[in-house]
Formats: sequence, structure tokens, C-alpha cells
Amino acid sequence: MLRLLDFVPFDRRRLGLAAIAGLALLAGLIWSVDRVMYSRALSQEKAAARDDAEILAAGLRSELDKVSLLPIALAGDLQVREFLEGDPSQTGDLDIRLANLAKQSGSAAIYVMDKSGLTRAASNWNQPTSFIGSNYSFRQYFRHALTQGTSTEFALGTVSRKPGLYIARRIGSAADPLGVVAVKIEFDKLEESWRKATDGVYVTDASGVALLATNPIWRFRLTEEGQSRPRNVGQDKKRFGLAKLEPLLIGSARGSEKREIVEAPLLDTLQPISSEGWDLHLLVDPGRSAAAAIASGRLAVALALATTVALAFAMFFVRRRRESLQEEMVAQRTRTLRDQLSQANRLATLGQISAGVGHEIGQPVAAMRVFAENGVKLIGCGRVDDASANFREIVGLADRLGLITGELRRFSQRQPGPRRLVQIGEIVDGALLLLRDRIMSMNVTLRVPAAEMLDIAVVAEHVRLEQVLVNLLQNALDAVDKNGEIVIEVSLIDDKVGLRVLDSGAGIGAEDSAQLFHPFATTKPDGLGLGLVISRDIMRDHGGDLVFNDGEQRTCFTMIIPHTQ
Repeated sequence: MLRLLDFVPFDRRRLGLAAIAGLALLAGLIWSVDRVMYSRALSQEKAAARDDAEILAAGLRSELDKVSLLPIALAGDLQVREFLEGDPSQTGDLDIRLANLAKQSGSAAIYVMDKSGLTRAASNWNQPTSFIGSNYSFRQYFRHALTQGTSTEFALGTVSRKPGLYIARRIGSAADPLGVVAVKIEFDKLEESWRKATDGVYVTDASGVALLATNPIWRFRLTEEGQSRPRNVGQDKKRFGLAKLEPLLIGSARGSEKREIVEAPLLDTLQPISSEGWDLHLLVDPGRSAAAAIASGRLAVALALATTVALAFAMFFVRRRRESLQEEMVAQRTRTLRDQLSQANRLATLGQISAGVGHEIGQPVAAMRVFAENGVKLIGCGRVDDASANFREIVGLADRLGLITGELRRFSQRQPGPRRLVQIGEIVDGALLLLRDRIMSMNVTLRVPAAEMLDIAVVAEHVRLEQVLVNLLQNALDAVDKNGEIVIEVSLIDDKVGLRVLDSGAGIGAEDSAQLFHPFATTKPDGLGLGLVISRDIMRDHGGDLVFNDGEQRTCFTMIIPHTQ
């Protein structure tokens, strides 16, 4: 019996086999392209997530650093001690003072307890949720601070029912404690900013409990690691208002939103926060990026099937277009992260010099009080002219306070401001105003340029150049011993202005100098290794540069700035 296939021409059979082979090859090609693009998208998202998590962690550390010194300062405050020792005249003044401090620092509450745990003074004294009269001896932070001197605890407020971090400090000695001062920090605004900018963020403590979260449902839930540890039910009830902490289950970072066509596991990027064991977890849903990458790959394959000529043209166009888009996205993200790092660097610098600036402010305030008290007495004695002289001194001191606070406000601004014509002297004066107390306390000899060199003008962003100079002077102060010497020099060569900082420190070795401008390379035990990197970026953004002058007898860094004729 003859088969139908015997009548089919040989060429048609071969064509059919070729078509089947071509379809199989196309399917395999599409599958391979999908896998490659998927893997590449995941790698890029992981790298971006690590950078974003570091920025978010820096922001949280900044929030904690803003108030970390408050309990220490208040524990040693004379007014607080006299109040707990039984001076009733301090009650109203102390409440008002604590309220002002809470407002200035952004703290949710500041309160003082006696050694029995009874709250005697509080910043929220005039609010329905006032802590005054409440006894917090059952709180872990109170007991530990009373016995060990200091303590921190994250817990749900018993009065406000709002979660927050309590930082406590003992008042008085361990042998004779007077009480405890506590500061509560709430993170509502920070969580809201995370909620707008990310797929999901949560922060866990050392026991695996989620304390902060962009999704309120995640708060006070246990991670997989935390579920394996034994829990103190009574302590959990006091801290979190829950006798049993449920497991933390995260299916989708944003919860109710529809997932992308391409399913991909959530990326959980971890970044350590503090010595207490806090960790920040940044969740990233790579589905959108994976879908875009796969679609882009399939488009390239479709274009490749047209013709050989179209293949070359289409592949070239798609590759260039994709690279352009990626470069634009990377450039935009780099600009954003650079600005955020620069702002974090300025805030970190302010944190480092806050004690010195506080001293600079404290001295005029104390002097103003003395002049004011003497002025009142002089008026009472009829010596009006002498009293007027005292009041003129107060005006001068107030102007000095305004100068210091204005410089702090300008230095901490998120947006440094437009470029304008600025004299080198303005930049030097601003940096020295912020560092004056540290320089004087170390008895460092400081040599500045002649007045005519300080009058040289450049077009720049004042605050950003000042930030670079403050970083260089901070490094120089770290390098020199007491009674050391720091020299600031200004030189003018062709169309460039050189602003140099030299110090008499031990110098920088050849191995360390090769890594100076590499991110996270540092010789300081508590340094991040970003100060010089950020500073050089700022100088290059101004069309100049920041260089290390190797071979000098002293350690020398030079800020190169384009000169304005």
C-alpha cells in the first residue's frame, strides 16, 4: 500500500523539517534570552537595593544621633538635680524647658522620674496624655538605667499607645541615685517617607522582632530567626501590648498591589543600624524590572528575524537605546544618592561638632544673662548710662548668636542653594566658625592666608565648598596632636584658585594614599570612608578637583576651583 507521504516532494519535506527546527531554535533562543535578561535585572536590582539600604540606614542613624546626647546632658543638669532633691521652685520652669527641648529635637516626649519610677516633670505636662504622675518602675529601661546607668528600649507607650524608642539615663550616682531621665523618639514621619519611596522597609531588633515598618501589620511580628528563640510572655505584654507575637509573613512588599506579569522573589537587603542589634531590611520587588528586561530582550529577538540588514540595524538601535536609558537611570540615581550622601555627610559633620558649637553658644548666653542682671541693678541704682552700655553688650552677643545659628542653618540645608559669586574668605570664615571651639580646645596653631588672598572671588555653591573645607579641616584636626599646626593657603595659578590645607600630623603612608579617594577606604576606626569621595565629587561638579599633594613635607590636600576674573 502506498503512503501519502511518498507523494510529497522531497523539498517540501525538507522545508517542513527546517521550519520545525527553526521554531525549536527560536523557542530556545527566546528562552535563553529571557533567562539572561531576568538574571541581569535581578543583579542590577540587588546592587541598587544595597545602595538604597545604606542611604536609609544612614537616615535612621541620623534620627537616633539627633537625640542621643539629650539624656546625657539632662542627667548632669543642675536644675534637674535640684528638682529631684526637693526644690519645688523648679517644677514649672523645668516642665517648660523640657517642652522646648522636645520641640527643638523632634522628640515625642522628655520626662524626669524619681528613683521610685514616679514621673515628676515632663515635656507633655499640659497635654491630656501627660506622663506626670505615671509610675514607670515596671519598665525595663527604667530598671536598667537605675542600676547600670543607661538603657534603651523600644516599646508601646502605656499612655499614648504609640510605639517608640526610649533612651534613659540615671541621674546621680549608682550608690545614691536621684532618678532617671528618659527621651522617647517616635518614627511616624520616617516610616511615612519610607512608605512613599520604597516597596517596603522594616527594622528588627536583636531578638528578631520587627519594630519599625512601612506596613503597620508587620510591626511587632517575629522574623524566622526570632521564632526559634524563647520569648518572655510577660515582658512582651508590657513592651508590645501582645502576649503572643505572630510570625512575620511577607507575600508582596506593597501588600494589596497587583503583582507584575513576571513573578520574582522579593529581595531582602539587610543593613546593620546600631550596636543594640538593630537591622534595617529593604524589600525590593524586582518583577517590574524583570518584566521590562524580558520584554526588551524579546523585542531584540523579534527584530533579529526580519533580515540580515535589518538585524544589524535593529540590534544596533536597540542596544544604543537601552544603554542610553540605563545610563540616564543610573545618572539620575547617582545624582540623587550623591545629594543624599552629601546631605548625610553635612549632618554627620554637624553631629561631630555639635558639642563645640554648643559651647560657642553657651558662652554668649551666659554672658547675656550676667549683663542683663547687672543692667537691671544699674537701672535700680539710677545709673542709666551704665545700664545702656550693658544692654549694648547684650545686642552684640545676640548678633554673635545669630551669626552662629545662621551658619548652622545654612550648613544643614538639604538644597545648598544656587551658585553665586563668593569670596574665599567667606568659605574660610564659615568653616572656622563651625570648628572654632575644637581648634581652641586642642590648642592648635592655625595659620590663615593674607587678607588680599581671601578677597579672591569664585562662582560656586557656598555651602558645598564650605562642606569640603570642613571635611579637610576635620581630617587635619584628627591627624594632629594637641599644640599641632594647621595651615590654610590660597594660591592663584592661571585660571585656577588653589585652596590648600596642610597639617603637622604623622602623614599618610604610600599604601593608604593610593586608596584615599576609594569609597569606604578609611584609616579611622569609626570612619565610613566617604568624606573624601564626596568632597572630590563636589569639586569636580564645580569644574575643579580635590587632590592629595604627595611628596610635601606635611600632609596636604588642595581644593582646585575655577577662578572668576
